[in-house]
Amino acid sequence: MNSIKITGLFVYPVKSMKGIALRRAQLTDKGLVNDRHWMVVRPNGRFVTQRDIPQMSLVHTQLDEEGVVLSRPGHGSIRVPYDLHDGDLIETRVWGDPCDTMDQGEEISHWLTQALGSDEPLHLVRMSPGYKRPLAKAALMSGETTTDFADAAPILVANEASLDRLNSVLESNALQPVPMDRFRPNIVVQGLEAFAEHGVDTLSTEDYQLKLCYPCKRCIVTTINQDTAEKDPQGQPFKTLQSINPVPGEDKAPAFAENAILTHGNYECIAVGDELNVIFK
Repeated sequence: MNSIKITGLFVYPVKSMKGIALRRAQLTDKGLVNDRHWMVVRPNGRFVTQRDIPQMSLVHTQLDEEGVVLSRPGHGSIRVPYDLHDGDLIETRVWGDPCDTMDQGEEISHWLTQALGSDEPLHLVRMSPGYKRPLAKAALMSGETTTDFADAAPILVANEASLDRLNSVLESNALQPVPMDRFRPNIVVQGLEAFAEHGVDTLSTEDYQLKLCYPCKRCIVTTINQDTAEKDPQGQPFKTLQSINPVPGEDKAPAFAENAILTHGNYECIAVGDELNVIFK
């Protein structure tokens, strides 16, 4: 048994918009509180991410007592309340997972459409009260696992040493290193060897336990600069990651970080600086 430390905590209130760095957060079975609680969709219900509109990376999010505030320089800001429960029903999907959601209103739709320069109306939605999203890969986690609008799992755990290894290879090939925000993790840890997270079974304290379930398969969002919304013309770091850490059994699919679930400690607090016990598979 080894001990490692949490060095970063992040939530992303709106899927694909800027995240918020936290010193502490509350754990739930669905992930960190307020993580991917809202999502942007098109009029036909199709969900929108940086894959479609890279400028989503330029929209800041801030949580206050009343809700989440969205802002983008040159476009002002708008608040989305936590307690808006009477919007129109919109049926959508996160990849293959069906979701019943509620529209957050025309005022927010108008602001989003203008701020992201969309040619068609965009709508902000949240999960309908009481609706539990069935996950396509729940069997890899647990049969009852659910979450809001994260791609695949409630929690994403990343390893600082893995980023260091990736950046070392990039720099050795005269390519630019990348920051951790390219991978949009919830929890960042220090103390594991590079890519050793893929061999971890659990991370725990006396108050909570996380089970690391399977590697996170990465996409082209890793090539988008989160400060400028520009895509790397050489497809980096996606291509380098593809060569040094592919998903097991999928040579053309890069992996970075681990999809995880909470197995003990619902509503407990997690904090930067927490020392974690690690058990390997």
